[in-house]
Amino acid sequence: MSPRGRRPGAGITEQPARAITLDDAVQAIRSGPRGPRIAAFFDFGGTVVHGFNPPSLTRRALRRRNTRNTIAAGLLGSIRGARSEGEYERFLQHTMHAWAGLPETELDELGAKLFQRTVYGHLYPEAWRLVREHEAAGHTLVLTSSLTRFQVRPAADELGIPNVLCTAMSTQDGMLTGHVDGKPLWRNGKADAVRRFAMAHGIDLAQSWIYADSAADIPLLNTAGRPVAVNPDPRTVLEATEKDWPILHFRARTTARITDYARTAAGLTALVGGALFGVVAKAHTKQRRQMADSLLNHAADSTLRSTGVRVRVVGAEHARAPRPAVFLFNHQSQFDMVVVAEVLGGGITGIAKKEITRNPIFGPLMRFIEVTFIDRGDSVAAKAALTPVVETLGAGLSIVIAPEGTRSLTPRIGPFKKGAFHIAIQAGVPIIPVVIRNAGEIAWRNSAIVRKGIVDVAVLPPIDVSGWNPTDMDADVERVRQLFIATLLDWPYAPQPQLGGGRVFTQGDD
Repeated sequence: MSPRGRRPGAGITEQPARAITLDDAVQAIRSGPRGPRIAAFFDFGGTVVHGFNPPSLTRRALRRRNTRNTIAAGLLGSIRGARSEGEYERFLQHTMHAWAGLPETELDELGAKLFQRTVYGHLYPEAWRLVREHEAAGHTLVLTSSLTRFQVRPAADELGIPNVLCTAMSTQDGMLTGHVDGKPLWRNGKADAVRRFAMAHGIDLAQSWIYADSAADIPLLNTAGRPVAVNPDPRTVLEATEKDWPILHFRARTTARITDYARTAAGLTALVGGALFGVVAKAHTKQRRQMADSLLNHAADSTLRSTGVRVRVVGAEHARAPRPAVFLFNHQSQFDMVVVAEVLGGGITGIAKKEITRNPIFGPLMRFIEVTFIDRGDSVAAKAALTPVVETLGAGLSIVIAPEGTRSLTPRIGPFKKGAFHIAIQAGVPIIPVVIRNAGEIAWRNSAIVRKGIVDVAVLPPIDVSGWNPTDMDADVERVRQLFIATLLDWPYAPQPQLGGGRVFTQGDD
């Protein structure tokens, strides 16, 4: 392997580094102490989020005329994390100069928008899983950073981390003064902040975890009894090797490459071509349902083959029976529908937001398979539109619904709407959860670009809703939601017979 292709710190020492896998880290959490007196501290840049390179001098010069763009570029560029004291000092100087006199609410809003548009795609899914494991163990969760709350807080909110330790900016009457409030959380300042937090909250640091990546965070890593070096730089590798710290490497969250664009174009072409072929192949039957099923099967299979995306299934038998049923899936990516169509096969239709009808490709295709479109802005009309869905189920056709109502930015499972459950109760059919993992890695939420990889799907056993009270089912709905959360946290392993299509296989077959 060339030096350029090595992971950070590789080759700098002949001593064996204590590299561990994500599963090793998860097992250490599960077998370790539990409860809120144990904390898990996650550093932000480089550990929780794969950062951004600072804008070039030319781009910064071009942006000087637009204050908002300049501020946005600074917010993003600094997320990478400073690698030296000089670099951090330049960040602070730029920040104090650029932000002086601005309302703090404007920075809060800009930080939130940047996260929703860009930053979310750079969150490490491995970090998300570790956060969830620590949460399940009842640990106190803390996100630390030398940056400001405007960059860090949106990520903490999405990850469900309630405590944030970061560099505070001074304000007066809601306006930023251009000065730091107190000591910046750089190097020893961050470690001191962790000690103060631990003392104030009764945290046992000797039994707590700290995850960090850079040499500037070595003092931070030394404050806890369970340090983990994540994506470490060379200096941190040396320290970790000397002190026998475990080392974790997360896969880089990079922007789309030319091959990804080519793969996406091939996938889109294959989807349309497969759909048309499917319709033509069954046109002689003059049966719309047969043509619709053929459309779904050929479109999904062709898309998976052309993009190199594979689907790994657990619980495949529940995808075929009982039918009809209401299939619920967690929604994170535009690619979800391709995955669902391949796993469930024919005999399905769905419910989708009305806005999709404007899409020149997906609109006509979804109309052909008799998807019901609802206007989410008009609850009365939406409920009326769902009435024929009960009749559809009565006719033997299954329904596919995303109960969250919208795609999530991360694997986090959002609140479930009750419409799908009302439909199942009225139609007298079961609910079948379809839990999707890694789809957000294949296609990010706000992007149509498709990356190569494997999507895991767990089809859970059917749930009988006949005994549910339609006027009092909050607890029942929440229990179904918790099934999704539990499955993502502790993925099942149960080899099943292989489904057709060549791109769907079961765990144990890879």
